[in-house]
Amino acid sequence: MAASPVTTVVSIVTWRAGKLTVQCLEALALEASALPGVHVLVVDNDSGDGTAEVVEAAIRANGWSAWATLLRSPVNGGFAAGNNFALRHALPLYPDYKYFLLLNPDTAIRAGAIRTLMDFMAASPHVGIAGGQCEDPDGTPQTCAFRFPSMLTEFGDQLRLGAFDRLIRKRLVRIDTQYQSIEVGWVSGAVMMIRRQVFESIGMMDESYFLYFEETDFSLRALRAGWPTWHVPAARAVHHVGQLTGVRFGAERPNRLPGYWFASRRRYYVVNHGLVRAIAVDLAVLAGQALWQLRRLLERKPAVDPPCWVGDLLRLGVLRQGRRGVAPRRTS
Repeated sequence: MAASPVTTVVSIVTWRAGKLTVQCLEALALEASALPGVHVLVVDNDSGDGTAEVVEAAIRANGWSAWATLLRSPVNGGFAAGNNFALRHALPLYPDYKYFLLLNPDTAIRAGAIRTLMDFMAASPHVGIAGGQCEDPDGTPQTCAFRFPSMLTEFGDQLRLGAFDRLIRKRLVRIDTQYQSIEVGWVSGAVMMIRRQVFESIGMMDESYFLYFEETDFSLRALRAGWPTWHVPAARAVHHVGQLTGVRFGAERPNRLPGYWFASRRRYYVVNHGLVRAIAVDLAVLAGQALWQLRRLLERKPAVDPPCWVGDLLRLGVLRQGRRGVAPRRTS
């Protein structure tokens, strides 16, 4: 019997995470092997530590080669570049593909999640992107659906005042846990299905983002081209947040944010909203932060920001860097 044509390509971009990636594939095994037309591409982003060999050996030893393939990228270009590498590989091999699913290597897909996303996209031809529900291992839902950030929400994030959040609740970036599918601004790239026609409309992901904000940028570009993003909570996956990058927003003792986070954030605002608005956003952030620090001292609240947060924003943000290093989009 001839194999079914591949209609859903799953892309897993990994870097120095061999054990996590194998665990991700183990969670995928039953669904990927049972669903006709699904093929998984694991992109090793030039790990150089044996990750590629570990993943390749696991695929061979477990008999996964019918539905999983390891690809070796010659460089570590980041999340967007790794997924684009997988898509370029897939295009000539799977000409009938309909959906491209981004899946983090620190996830464990729950049973039926891929089928749920495929069925949702098939029933909703106007939707360009669909994201699943990420959760802790015990099933506690994580925030993984969002509205687009703005000057007002950035100010509020730093102010940390419940009354202000209630005032702008319909514009808050984080969307509360949902139990029915809803339209949102953007979803976490940990579990993110993209319709083929979106790539045909706007091109691939912007490789000038190394990590963070690339899915926000891509969803905004898709929306502007008429392709909205939806959150589909019935498609569930465990997400071990921070296992790959060490970045855990909202943690009791957060790590210092890497420089590429600030570079990606600056790029997002400058490219999508212009230099003047990007400057206004950073000024709003600093104003909100100043008011928070004053209230924190008066009320003797603990420090909750990542180490060196304000200094890093001033050093790496738009107020000092401007357009420096903000290259044109690289999407092909």
